[in-house]
Amino acid sequence: MTGQPEINQRDLRNRSKEIMDAVQDGQSFTVVRDGHQIAELIPLRRRRRFVSRDQFVAMSRNAPTMDLAAFRADQDAAVDTEMSSPYDR
Repeated sequence: MTGQPEINQRDLRNRSKEIMDAVQDGQSFTVVRDGHQIAELIPLRRRRRFVSRDQFVAMSRNAPTMDLAAFRADQDAAVDTEMSSPYDR
C-alpha cells in the first residue's frame, strides 16, 4: 500500500477541481483503473526563489575553497579576448 488515497478514473474526471486543489495543497493520490494502480498524482516541487543572507552563509561554510587566480586563468583561457566585429567575414 502506498499510504496515499486511491482514486479511480471516474473520480478523477468527476472531481477534478477538488482533487487538483488537494494536490496543489500538497496531497498525493494513486490513480486506479480496473482495480490496478496505474499512476501517481503528486504535487510538483516548488523552487525556492529567495535565500536569506544567513542561509547563504550557512550553506557556504561547507563549500570548497577556491583559488581566485586559478579561476581567473581558467576563465581567460576559455574566453576569446580579442575584439572582433561580427560583420567581418
